[in-house]
Amino acid sequence: MVEAAVAAGGAGSVLFVKEPGLANRLQRLAVEESRLGIPLMFGFDVIHGLRTVFPVPVALAASWDPETIERSQAVAAREARAAGIQWTFAPMVDVTRDARWGRIIEGAGEDPYLGSAVAAAQVRGFQGDLGPDRVLAGPKHLAGYGASQGGRDYDEAEISDSELRNVYLPPFRAAVDAGAGTVMSAYMDLNGVPASGNRWLLTEVLRDELGFDGFVVSDANAVKSLETQHFAASPTDAAVRAVSAGLDMEMCMFDPAFRTLPQAVADGLVDEEVIDRAVRRVLAAKFRLGLFEQPYVDEGAADALLGAPAHRAAAREAAERSVVLLKNDGALPLEASALGSIAVIGQLADSKRDTLGPWVFDHVTDDAVTVLEGVRSRVGDDVRVVHAPGAGIPGRMFPSMFDRMDPTVEHTPDDHDDEAEIARAVALAEASDLALVVVGERQNQVGENASRATLDLPGRQLEQLQRIAATGTPVVLVVMSGRPLDLRWADEELPAIVQAWYPGTSGGDAVAAVLFGDVSPAGRLPFTWPRHVGHVPMHYAHLRTFDPEQQGRRYWEEPSTPLYPFGHGLGYATFAYSGLRLDRERIRVGEQVQVRVDVTNESGRDADEVVQLYVHQRHGRASRPVRELKGFRRIRLAAGETRTVGFDLGPDELRYWSASDRDWVQDATTVDVWVGGDSTADLATAFTVTEGADR
Repeated sequence: MVEAAVAAGGAGSVLFVKEPGLANRLQRLAVEESRLGIPLMFGFDVIHGLRTVFPVPVALAASWDPETIERSQAVAAREARAAGIQWTFAPMVDVTRDARWGRIIEGAGEDPYLGSAVAAAQVRGFQGDLGPDRVLAGPKHLAGYGASQGGRDYDEAEISDSELRNVYLPPFRAAVDAGAGTVMSAYMDLNGVPASGNRWLLTEVLRDELGFDGFVVSDANAVKSLETQHFAASPTDAAVRAVSAGLDMEMCMFDPAFRTLPQAVADGLVDEEVIDRAVRRVLAAKFRLGLFEQPYVDEGAADALLGAPAHRAAAREAAERSVVLLKNDGALPLEASALGSIAVIGQLADSKRDTLGPWVFDHVTDDAVTVLEGVRSRVGDDVRVVHAPGAGIPGRMFPSMFDRMDPTVEHTPDDHDDEAEIARAVALAEASDLALVVVGERQNQVGENASRATLDLPGRQLEQLQRIAATGTPVVLVVMSGRPLDLRWADEELPAIVQAWYPGTSGGDAVAAVLFGDVSPAGRLPFTWPRHVGHVPMHYAHLRTFDPEQQGRRYWEEPSTPLYPFGHGLGYATFAYSGLRLDRERIRVGEQVQVRVDVTNESGRDADEVVQLYVHQRHGRASRPVRELKGFRRIRLAAGETRTVGFDLGPDELRYWSASDRDWVQDATTVDVWVGGDSTADLATAFTVTEGADR
């Protein structure tokens, strides 16, 4: 069926082909047998690696390290291109502030500034100069998908103009500025108009304002869905509306709506120039990829590149830099010499498929190093390491299409005796010097079509954790998840909590390196961690209320503060901030102020720190958030070293979209500045902005 369509010139791109031989066979049909001889473009979901799997995207964002993120996606691009893939449906740059939304795992969290830096780094990594080892980047989903109501995937988003431009569009702007060759439209309605048929969004905003000059592709079947969403009257109407809005390519599995466009042109429903414009944009991308000069892939290159040792080493480094130490009362790092035995508890502790995480489709599951394997490798024969799966993690009530696509998905066996397995886990913990308990969600319980109504640990994992702690054996908790979970009890009762995410191919080795102090963790949260689901949506950059002193007591039965703030993360070194200063205390609108701070590593070991800068505008044409991230640096300091870290604050950092002006503005105002290790930093200064030429 596919071969016939290609030979007849009825397909311009093919999705989910990852075998070089098959890609070349289809390409020959297009180039040598179709009427026009236009080469195919092969697209694939290369989200956080192909054969070598890196930490999931939200984990990469937790590294707060654009260079690591860029290197990671460059490896993914290199493997993809060797497999015959020229185009990835990534990065996902949707900002989200609702942890119930499953696709939080694919993005960079809640903040537009961090999200913009991550988006640009991913585009640079995937696409670069579009040489022979790079692929077209496809940032998605334009726009506001992360604001779906109730965190329910695919549901509509209602977003004010100012919030859309100040929060949800900046990462798309950054991706476009980094050179992204494609953009993917979203499924959902944005303010009552489906994104894939929204001319204002796809043309006036994306092209006229952001300056995008590549092609726009729909999400899978999103054009046909315009009829389902009661926006279009028929497949023809859907196709005409979409292409007229600025959508250039339809992604569709079967019976595309765009097949009706030739007749629609003949019937005068759409101008032929609209079709020609879309075609030119797609052809331009193929020329940029060099497909007309070299349409075929070297079928022997993939064997040497896929899963190469250097790639696995890069994946381990990325995982080490992504781990977030949420809590540590001195239990970490572990000393192997002080331990005779370790009980590693939890199904996720030895689940290779869950270690890799969702959105991987060319993985070799056996290549993954689990936490259990990583710990055993790290301690060798010096420490006895035992494992019990313990409490079962119940499967989804409604399995997703990805479960059907992936035969390696792991499930709790049907004959799993929960009570017996929990009792065995507790007994092993009681007989050991340390209980390393791994909890979280299965990888298929988060991601697309995986929203949750609760943030509780699935199944009886919390009960098991409590019973293990009651034995008196010291407990260290490792969390594998792609979103915040309810850790209130653990935070109150346990000495150490490590957020490992889904760390990828070399993840177990990376987690072990952190646990035993070979690496001082420096990952930082890219989202605010709520206490439980009743707090969501929650984000740090909220507006100041008329009663700010009550902000942390909005709920009468418990604190309204987050469990962990945005930007939070601990390490094995301590850092002191001092000498916060400005090069001047007054600037005019359009000018720049330099911020400098001294950071000292007060510990006896070399370590990384993430220096974060936040600002707040006290007054102006609109209320502004109490704090906004406007600068960060991940730096490495030797033991005892002091370094001066600098930031520049200018119009790009101080302006915002004003709904009343319907434009970007910068106010004459007073700006507060904080610098420190997270969004609660208390080292502060301020400067004044006076009237001047706005630019």
